[in-house]
Amino acid sequence: MELLFLLILILTMAIALGSGFPVAFALPGSAILSISLAAICGFIFENNIDAYFHSGSASQWISAGVTNLRGIYWEVERDTLIAIPLFIFMGIMLQRSKIAEDLLVTMAQLFGRIPGGLGISVVFVGALLAATTGIVGATVVAMGLISLPAMLRNKYSPSLATGTIAASGTLGQIIPPSIVLIILADQLASATDQASTLRKNLFKENTGELMMPSVFDVTSTSAGEMFLGAFLPGLVLVGLYMLFILVLALLFPKTAPAVPYDGKVDKSFWLKVFLTLVPPLTLIIIVLGSIITGIATVNQAGAIGAAGAIVMAGYRLQSSSKTAFYPAFVLIISLILIGYSLINYEMNVKAVDTEEDRIGIMIGAIGTLLLISSLIWSGIRLFDAENTMKGVMLETAKTTSLVFIILLGAAMLTAAFRAFGGEDLVRDYLNSLAGGFWTKFIVVMAVIFILGFFLDFIEIAVVVVPIVAPILLADPSANITAVWLGVMIGLNIQTSFLTPPFGFALFYLRGVAPAIVKTVQMYKGVIPFITLQLLALGVVGFYPSLVNYLPNRVSFLSETSPPPKNPKLQYCIEKYVGENVLTDENNVKKAVFRVREVDLTTLPKSYQSLVIKSIDDVNKGLVHLNQAFKIEEEINKKAVDYEPQLLFVRNIEKDIRILEKESKEIKTLISRLEKNQEDEKKLLQNDLIAKKTIIDNYKSQIPSDWPNKYKDFQSLIKKEKIERSKYRRLMDGSYNEIFKIYTIINLKDTFSMFESRFKNISAKLEVNDPKQLIDEIKLFTQELNKIPDNRNIISSL
Repeated sequence: MELLFLLILILTMAIALGSGFPVAFALPGSAILSISLAAICGFIFENNIDAYFHSGSASQWISAGVTNLRGIYWEVERDTLIAIPLFIFMGIMLQRSKIAEDLLVTMAQLFGRIPGGLGISVVFVGALLAATTGIVGATVVAMGLISLPAMLRNKYSPSLATGTIAASGTLGQIIPPSIVLIILADQLASATDQASTLRKNLFKENTGELMMPSVFDVTSTSAGEMFLGAFLPGLVLVGLYMLFILVLALLFPKTAPAVPYDGKVDKSFWLKVFLTLVPPLTLIIIVLGSIITGIATVNQAGAIGAAGAIVMAGYRLQSSSKTAFYPAFVLIISLILIGYSLINYEMNVKAVDTEEDRIGIMIGAIGTLLLISSLIWSGIRLFDAENTMKGVMLETAKTTSLVFIILLGAAMLTAAFRAFGGEDLVRDYLNSLAGGFWTKFIVVMAVIFILGFFLDFIEIAVVVVPIVAPILLADPSANITAVWLGVMIGLNIQTSFLTPPFGFALFYLRGVAPAIVKTVQMYKGVIPFITLQLLALGVVGFYPSLVNYLPNRVSFLSETSPPPKNPKLQYCIEKYVGENVLTDENNVKKAVFRVREVDLTTLPKSYQSLVIKSIDDVNKGLVHLNQAFKIEEEINKKAVDYEPQLLFVRNIEKDIRILEKESKEIKTLISRLEKNQEDEKKLLQNDLIAKKTIIDNYKSQIPSDWPNKYKDFQSLIKKEKIERSKYRRLMDGSYNEIFKIYTIINLKDTFSMFESRFKNISAKLEVNDPKQLIDEIKLFTQELNKIPDNRNIISSL
């Protein structure tokens, strides 16, 4: 019966969406209706409102969506979705500032002289608008109104012209900052938690171990990592679009002819290009650059983008005024002052103890006041210019509310889908496919692509992804990252804007295209670009480093990142050390013994003890490594008999757990039976007794000495880990100390240079007021900080 109500849920949702009912109400409405219907039918036919649910009760599932949404989105740590209204505000503000018009006209004049130049300029502007506004509808409409007439007037193929505009407008879905990437990041963060739990359960079932090693866990993702991961694939897609138009124009010149610029290409022309390109490029570099370099989080970058959009819109809508650029100049000056104070002064108020640092605080305060003044000045302009600020705020509130209502509805729909066993059904189907992870992945990608013909990107992101992502990420054979999966889904979802009959980019373009352009021509025009999107999907799938490179690089190079750890590489290095260093003839070992024979009396006693301790640690570490290899050899010998027995016992224990679970369900059914259902109760009790007999039979097959064998083998593994851990700790510590002393010895000439300056400052301190020498001492201290182990000298200063 659960499958019947699952079918009712899917049909109700499909009918509601197909009839044009708002998505925000179709999703939760379908969930509430199907759950309520299942509860009513259960009460009428089984006298139990929970009878037709796969698990749990009707009240639990009816409230699960709201509970999950509150648990996920109201946690302090989960602030990803704060970026959504900020980027929506940024996009709408820039769209209202007519920046698209300026870019399209200028880029057409710049690129028009080459074959396919108008089409290439549209793709270029689409990429810039994607990285600033990110709003598909506004971008397609703007380019359709400005570029389409010019392309048709210059005898461009209507199919190519409309396809180029529609495809370029959708770049905002994959080029960051993108709303869909933020939503996907949030959905995948929940999916990784579920996938991690599934992997732990799978590990426990197959090994019997309670704790799964962290190397097998699923790593979560964030909006910042999604932005970084989508950056290079977005550029690949832009490059494919441009290359396609250029090649087509060269092969078929009449399809996309060159359009020479009638005006003069002089200083004024290049100044116009500079003033048109620099503001949006600057905003892109600041927003994305702050994320890539780790200076700002996605939320902070969104706030920076919103502030920058206010200033840009402020001068663009007042471009006819002589004072149009004044707020922008004030902003630039404020940023210079703030940057100068941060670089050259101590800006922690609690740590300020000199007059120089107080001056730095004053400079920073002035810069902050100028920044606030610039934003207020620009904001006042936007209120005066056709009440733009009010319109942008209202549009932002509407769009943000729509997104969050859809997220709530999707959470309720997903809860209903799980209530009727839909998630288990999908998992069982995918797991039954031959070919492992990649077969599952290809099937899921194909389903998402087909759904794109009928559903919007948000619907796919919030309904399909929570169901399939945990299944894909939990697969032990899936050597992928959540970022890669998210970007692949994002690239796939992007096609939903172009695929008829419900491609929204086609609707937007149809609304502004002249009657001479037929709808069939628009459909034909997007086919090559859909093919290019699928090609980009294949390229990114074949080269995962296009996605993973930037997130990994930023993660590994940040100041707070942990040291990268590759267990396989570490083991290979230890194997190499064992084969090459643990021999008497080895040069490394001989060098260690030679150092021990060196006369260390010229060094301070503290350094002498460090050198001796480091040499002793090397010797002790090699002893521990040698012992680890001996234990490993013993483990390998015992594993010949142990592993088959382990597999045999684990399979039996797995069968026992399945039977125990079924027995528990039978006991639950027995407890729910009425007094007049004695026959059914006896049947269930007999079934319970039969299962208990089977369980006892399984348990008797487990060898009696298995617990001791298991304990002894695990003890060996633990000993080996301890020996390797001791080796790593001793070797790392010995190297650090030796290297520090080696560096200090090599810096003896540098120390000698400081000797005269140190004596000079000491002499001045005896006759002068120390406050007069603060700057000189501070500069000398900064230079000394570059030398290791300088605390004694600096403390004297």
